[in-house]
Amino acid sequence: MTRTHIAAALSAACVSLLVIYQLLLSSGLSRFEFLSIYHVPIRNGSSFQYPIFSSPDKEISENETLYMLGVGKADITGPIVEINMMGYADPNQVGSGLRQRLYSRAFIVGDVRIPEDRFVYLVLDTQSGDTAIRYGILEGLLRLGSPYSTVYGQHNVAVTGTHSHSGPGAWLNYLLPQITSRGFDKQSYQAIVDGAVLSIKKAHEGLAVGHLGFGSIEVKDANINRSPFAYLANPNEERQRYEHDVDKTLTMLRFQRAEDGLKLGVLTWFPVHGTSMLGNNTLISGDNKGVAASLFEKSVKDRGDVAQGFVAGFSQANVGDTSPNVLGAYCEDESGEECNFEDSTCGGRNEPCHGRGPFFREKDQGASSCYEIGRRQFVAAKELFDTLDEKKTPIKGSAVRSLHTFQDFSNFTFQHPNGSTVNTCPAALGYSFAAGTTDGPGAFDFKQNNTGSPNANPVWSVVKGFIHEPSEEQKICHHTKPILLDVGEIEKPYLWTPNIVDIQLFRVGQLLIIVSPGEATTMAGRRWKEAIANSAQSLALTDGMDPIVVLGGPANSYTHYISTEEEYGVQRYEGASTLYGPHTLNAYINLTLTYIPYLALRHPSTPFPAGPLPPNNVNNSLSFIRGVFYDRAPFFKNFGDTVLETPLNVAPGSTVMATFVGANPRNDLRLEESYAVVEQYVNGAWIVSRDDSDWDLIFEWRRTNSVLGTSEVDISWHVPGFEDPGTSYRIKYYGAAKTAGSGEIVQFEGMSRLFIIA
Repeated sequence: MTRTHIAAALSAACVSLLVIYQLLLSSGLSRFEFLSIYHVPIRNGSSFQYPIFSSPDKEISENETLYMLGVGKADITGPIVEINMMGYADPNQVGSGLRQRLYSRAFIVGDVRIPEDRFVYLVLDTQSGDTAIRYGILEGLLRLGSPYSTVYGQHNVAVTGTHSHSGPGAWLNYLLPQITSRGFDKQSYQAIVDGAVLSIKKAHEGLAVGHLGFGSIEVKDANINRSPFAYLANPNEERQRYEHDVDKTLTMLRFQRAEDGLKLGVLTWFPVHGTSMLGNNTLISGDNKGVAASLFEKSVKDRGDVAQGFVAGFSQANVGDTSPNVLGAYCEDESGEECNFEDSTCGGRNEPCHGRGPFFREKDQGASSCYEIGRRQFVAAKELFDTLDEKKTPIKGSAVRSLHTFQDFSNFTFQHPNGSTVNTCPAALGYSFAAGTTDGPGAFDFKQNNTGSPNANPVWSVVKGFIHEPSEEQKICHHTKPILLDVGEIEKPYLWTPNIVDIQLFRVGQLLIIVSPGEATTMAGRRWKEAIANSAQSLALTDGMDPIVVLGGPANSYTHYISTEEEYGVQRYEGASTLYGPHTLNAYINLTLTYIPYLALRHPSTPFPAGPLPPNNVNNSLSFIRGVFYDRAPFFKNFGDTVLETPLNVAPGSTVMATFVGANPRNDLRLEESYAVVEQYVNGAWIVSRDDSDWDLIFEWRRTNSVLGTSEVDISWHVPGFEDPGTSYRIKYYGAAKTAGSGEIVQFEGMSRLFIIA
């Protein structure tokens, strides 16, 4: 039969089927739901395929819209030793080991009809997003070539951080956070960039047609407000609308594959600072949100309704004035009293005032409290996940839209909600910034709630003038903030903080995501979300459905804090760290409301403004961080030899440790692998029971002789109380040594003797 005959026969058959179908419909029969054909492109390499779902058990509800969905997870654990940790800005807090690996978790949502309409929401186990990191991720996607270089770009990639204060630093774009880390470290930076790109690649390769469900649950005991005095400055009638002075709601977006109904992952938002691990901690971890994500992913690993490679992202929300130290702030002195309410001092000093986590009496650098706050988030999220089918809000509407632009905030003029014309200011930090918070007090007698003439250590009055003396115009612009560091006007050797900020919004159906570059306080986040919801409703953006608005961050850059004008006037830490003056929040709201029409299906025809590009300081940042010179084993020893052996018998609930001849972990980050594992003997073979991702397995490194280049590694495992008695285990160490002279990196292994749980 020729091709002409085939075409004619197929055409006739199609016409006949359509006629029969119309006759059946006209006779009153319902639509055939046992055979549903969806014209949905699935990317497979560079081509598209169109799936047919034919099982009545896997039917898609008519009130749920189909999207392209993908999730991915990859290791971003940078150098775990000899690098200053990012968050507390303490130069003495230098990494000494690993409690839990860090990850990038990627979530992709796309339009099934228009593959280019999609966005990527990244959740990194880092202190924040960052300009340099985001540049690196976008460059990495470009290097991957098509389709990555064509469908992912500046407009649709959000890089958020969980705000953990327990990760390695030295990767940020601007000078101020580089000061305590002794500059910029390419290895630390590259680990985050490469892992983030890999997580996007995994999510993209796993793209599948599916639907999204949204829900929320209250988490009553995982956060408090650490600046309630500033919160009370907000109007009483506004505060009366809310039960709590922090948001207690955890919101969840569930990703579910349509073909088989399997759950791909969850993306949650809940505001709590990543400061459960204290400032004296030197072990790398993802803090409480890292705990929550790990517990969730492990809990569903073997479930039949969950897809392989399930990813749980625990993103921040309006985190600015929240704390995980839920028992409150007390004076760590002989008084033991609560800290002063107005300025968080004890006898006029801020240093003794510390927040208390659930297990603050444990002398473990906050580890027990951290695990507990993470567990509380996990328990609530898991309960919501298990009951979501009963109370979910389906995300509906075909629109998947994203927008991103840059705005110079050094002097952005706009109309205030009260009708006046106001402007933002070049970035500056107030005296209360140096006071720190109850999660991590500062030094030098700085105090919070400092709006008048600061009476801190007089040395700082000299130092701040030496750095840069703010002009009268700058002082007036930032009033009521007494300026300590006029960082936005210092360009030597390069900018200290950003003046150019990211403005980004995502939309899928009736869900809108504010991607915030700073830490919005509780009330600032509420106002911002409410403004976006009201605008979306007035623009009929969500097709008659009530808009759902969430806020995630700190993202893309790090612009410190975003407080309300009333909180700014109090000048506690959050107000003093609001970089661009009292109108910072309203500037963000103004810009997002200006651009929100671009999230509509029929968006404005005028080109979307790209804005001025911020600098990329990756290749011109200072660095005084020394590399690894060489490693040597002690005389008559080899790398990996045991220095201290495990006992032969270990009781459940106790801790077992082995010490090895080690080498510097910076020689090999072992991304997607482990430095330490616990192996269990099962059915005649050794299998991995614990690895670097497990909270109860700790890897610690120490230099024993700097001249000789010798070092040791302690690997300790807190044995759970439920481990089976009589089971055999061993501890294994994976290391890499740098050879003196040649610089060659040599891999090695170490093994403890067998021990039995008894």
